[in-house]
Amino acid sequence: MDAKLKYKAKKIKIIFFDIDDTLRVKQTGYVPASLSHVFQALKEKGILIGIASGRAIYGVVPELKALKPDYYAMINGSFVEDAKGRVIRQKSIPEELVKRFIEWTKEEGIEYGLMGSDKSTLSHRDERISKTIDIIYENLETDPDFYKNHPIYQMWTFEQEGRQVKLPIDLQENLRSVRWDTMSSDIILKDASKAAGIAAVVEHLGLKPENVMVFGDELNDLEAFDYAGISVAMGVSHPELQEKADYITKTVEEDGILHALEEFGLVEKEKYYPQLDLENVSGARATIKTNHGDLQLQLFPEIAPKTVANFVALAKDGYYDGVIFHRIIKDFMIQGGDPTGTGMGGESIYGAAFEDEFSMEVFNIRGALSMANAGPNTNGSQFFIVQNTKLPYAKKELERGGWPAPIAEIYATQGGTPHLDQRHTVFGQLRDEASYVVLDTIAAVETGAMDKPVEDVIIETIEIED
Repeated sequence: MDAKLKYKAKKIKIIFFDIDDTLRVKQTGYVPASLSHVFQALKEKGILIGIASGRAIYGVVPELKALKPDYYAMINGSFVEDAKGRVIRQKSIPEELVKRFIEWTKEEGIEYGLMGSDKSTLSHRDERISKTIDIIYENLETDPDFYKNHPIYQMWTFEQEGRQVKLPIDLQENLRSVRWDTMSSDIILKDASKAAGIAAVVEHLGLKPENVMVFGDELNDLEAFDYAGISVAMGVSHPELQEKADYITKTVEEDGILHALEEFGLVEKEKYYPQLDLENVSGARATIKTNHGDLQLQLFPEIAPKTVANFVALAKDGYYDGVIFHRIIKDFMIQGGDPTGTGMGGESIYGAAFEDEFSMEVFNIRGALSMANAGPNTNGSQFFIVQNTKLPYAKKELERGGWPAPIAEIYATQGGTPHLDQRHTVFGQLRDEASYVVLDTIAAVETGAMDKPVEDVIIETIEIED
């Protein structure tokens, strides 16, 4: 990357990301764990974050919503709102154009879809249509007359295999077609584009195009690339888009977004993995004394300060004394910390559930101490220790999946639960071999209904060494 481009990056105040094959792999649903770190790092620098997509906001998957972007420029810029749901731009397709489009699809013998601001429908559903649309919008209703009672912001064509239809001249006066699949195109107003949606946000904020960076991979990103001060194409993206791009990064699976932002100097490259360097980690240590032996743990207050403070305070208050490990699953984990012993109770020192503290420096490797939860930001008093010793993935597979090489090595050779990363706060790690023996002993006890031990596995007390 040349110095001039890096200098331009200093002017960036907002970054817009496409979704499919940019933030997320369309075919598999894979979202790189590194995105949590990326979004957090950008926010810490005061850089705003937007999503610019052909999708509607109800098509944004929960994993991406959980990252809390500041703006949504959706339906190819036809419907734009902020994180609080305040509409910044909306421009629907006139009903007479929708009717004419539907007439034309019938003349061509093809099916169509209609997209509203809070719902989409199909004219017909069959296997080929389901295969195309369900990876974006699952279980859409069949309602060919949806337009009669709802504003329509975009339409789709669903064509026969090997065929690509072209809008008739009369519709081309007001509408245009943007190909997004081999058998489907977005049909939008001529002036609708991601660029129009992004521009609405930029004007709303009093910024300039030079303050904007965009990431994308397909033809419906072309106008956004023309508009933005800096444009970044993903590693697997349309050749036309790559020609326009200021920079071509790696693929989603290769952490392309993180890589590009590190190169631009907008996200720090340095990483430290305390679980792999326990002897040099500072901070409190804990000893969970059980009726099966002691579990010695190093805590990570610098990684998860609020979580560690909660655990330490509860332990010192005797909150965990006499509490059982109520859920034990061999080759997975042991879970405790609920005074009711049911898995339904427990409370934090904060009086209510508290937020997750995810990090790209700690992971759910074997021996990790993590918070149990009932979804995002629902932490209380319950915790678990990862016990799994078997993992069906090789190091290279994990690296391709987005895990850092040193962590992938530990997962592959020692075990863990990588599917829990960025879903549960990791705040400590077992620190000696004797503790792993106790962990495996507890994991092997006989269990009954709801994975509860037949004979209680009791936390006698938790001692804290500050």
